[in-house]
Amino acid sequence: MKMSKWTGLILLILTLSASKVHAQANSIVAIRAGRLFDSKSGKVFSNQVILVKDDKIAAVGSPEAIQIPPDAQLIDLSKATVLPGLIDGHTHVFGFGLDGIKSGGPPFASAINDTREYRTLLAMANAQKDLRAGFTTLRDLMSHGGGYADVDIKKAIDRGYFAGPRMQVSTMGLVATGEGILGSSEVNLPRNYQTADGPWALIQAVREQIHYGADWIKFHSTADYEFEENGELNSDPTFTKEEVKAIVKEAHRHGRKAACHAFGGEGLRSCVEARADTIEHAVELDEATADLIKKKGIYLELTAYHYSLSDYVARDAKSTGGKYSLEALREKSGRLAISRGLKISFGSGVGPFPHGTQAAEFTYLVKYGMSPSQAIQSATTVAAEMMGWQDKIGSIEKGKFADIIAVSGDPLQDITELQRVKFVMKGGQVIRDDTK
Repeated sequence: MKMSKWTGLILLILTLSASKVHAQANSIVAIRAGRLFDSKSGKVFSNQVILVKDDKIAAVGSPEAIQIPPDAQLIDLSKATVLPGLIDGHTHVFGFGLDGIKSGGPPFASAINDTREYRTLLAMANAQKDLRAGFTTLRDLMSHGGGYADVDIKKAIDRGYFAGPRMQVSTMGLVATGEGILGSSEVNLPRNYQTADGPWALIQAVREQIHYGADWIKFHSTADYEFEENGELNSDPTFTKEEVKAIVKEAHRHGRKAACHAFGGEGLRSCVEARADTIEHAVELDEATADLIKKKGIYLELTAYHYSLSDYVARDAKSTGGKYSLEALREKSGRLAISRGLKISFGSGVGPFPHGTQAAEFTYLVKYGMSPSQAIQSATTVAAEMMGWQDKIGSIEKGKFADIIAVSGDPLQDITELQRVKFVMKGGQVIRDDTK
């Protein structure tokens, strides 16, 4: 069969592209770091060299200890602070919230008016925004109407079809009957979550989600909230203790982990007693519960910036006359969690607010009592351990993936520097370089 000139041209382009990728994969890259943050010690070392071969770090050390091959590609970050790629442990790439965004901002999509295919494309764009902001790894918690498309996004990135962060995903998420139902009883609208009740039905749902690619089982142990007249938070519990135990136990039985959304009260205690792997939010946290979380080795994600958004602040101001708010309660319990030494993994909850802006979370962690070094560790070594990837990411060490970022200033002096990332490398591939 005779080949058309266009087919021949396409094959030539693909061949040249493949050759280029192959050549890049076997090259050596040398990064000169003016300041290098060591996420394990929490210290900064001056004048360091990082050698990258293929997608891994080959060597790290001083110029005297590291010999740069003559054919290495040089990247000069000698005037920057270099850090490991950041990890956001609580994202929603299918979240298209525009809180604080004026007209003309990021695109918006809804499960009612837009197809899943369109929303999946925008979700991929959201993941790429997070990557360009320095978050080379995400744990995405619930697809919010995207079904199992988060698995497809992860798969497409892993197979090299799209640039994007490393991901662990939790697919549809689990809720009890009554939560996430949209519209009146006369209208059948798409659901944001998977609904199941009773231990056996939940076990079946867990098995189904794992079969279709879930790395984590995310479930809501509390639903809506309101403040009592005395300022106490009433978090409506959803699943019973037996149901929570069934979810966590079945996830663990299949080698998966469980993430529990809980504001406080009975729902939070049920998750702690069942030994969920992570607690999301825990806005209402007392000393006894905090100590039990620490004793059981459970990770906590504060999502602090999330509760300063206008959606929450305006609602709380209206319902309480300005006396109480989740924002104030979050600060109180966040300070308690940090002072008690809980394992706090960085999780922003990005999705209700625009992707790529979640580094604002660092400011709140420092405000609540973390040192800048501890705040960065929460998004590197601690988050890597939470995801079970501590042997792959979270620090700039020989043998780990070359996930590397850089900022112009010193984030240990000004944590907001992490909101101005200038350089991003993921797996040895430069995603952005605004340092020149």
